[in-house]
Amino acid sequence: METNSSNHTHLTYKDKIEKNKQGLYAWTAKVGSKGQIVIPKEARDLFHIQSGDTVLLLGDQTQGIALVSGDQMTAMLHAIKGKIL
Repeated sequence: METNSSNHTHLTYKDKIEKNKQGLYAWTAKVGSKGQIVIPKEARDLFHIQSGDTVLLLGDQTQGIALVSGDQMTAMLHAIKGKIL
């Protein structure tokens, strides 16, 4: 992995296999004036999120916010059921 000298926050990879080796990704999104964010296209494609889908936002004051796609939402709700109620 190499960093781009013109923009230190942009990472480049030799190939897609290197990027996906661990199945971990990171994207950025800006919050608009109405509190809306746009999920980057690569993330929507990867997690099969389409327009009109419902996503689950989980919050932890020490760790931040996580977004769970519809594919995983039911399983996640069952796993944390007793912890947040």
